[in-house]
Amino acid sequence: MDDEISAAELHDLLEGGADVRVVDIRSADAFRRGRLPNSENIPFPELTGRIEELADADHVVTVCPHGEASVQAARLVASYEGFDGRIESMADGITGWAEQYGLESASSRDGDQESGQRPRDAEMAADGEGDADEGPEAPF
Repeated sequence: MDDEISAAELHDLLEGGADVRVVDIRSADAFRRGRLPNSENIPFPELTGRIEELADADHVVTVCPHGEASVQAARLVASYEGFDGRIESMADGITGWAEQYGLESASSRDGDQESGQRPRDAEMAADGEGDADEGPEAPF
């Protein structure tokens, strides 16, 4: 793993058009409730089986609810022999992003960010309520 990145730093990269793959490791249900713009979902338990999907990426940022499990995910991606890019974990997690920028939901697939008022289910996704996505068992 190269480092951790803050929500503000990732936001600046995305706004600047940087080629960054944002990988959300939460469950598919949590991802549907609220996510970062242009992120993709690879739930942590599936990561070892799908890691080859990231092999050609130049820069990957892993995200989870609070920035803890994403460190494990970033280390896993970094250990993959076929990956030569930059790998970072978002230190602030979905919660940090949501507090500053809001989240997209399944109804905003066209890429528009949610307004400043987030729906309750996006708050739950940010807080990790209702799901056990923060501390998944390591797949190795």
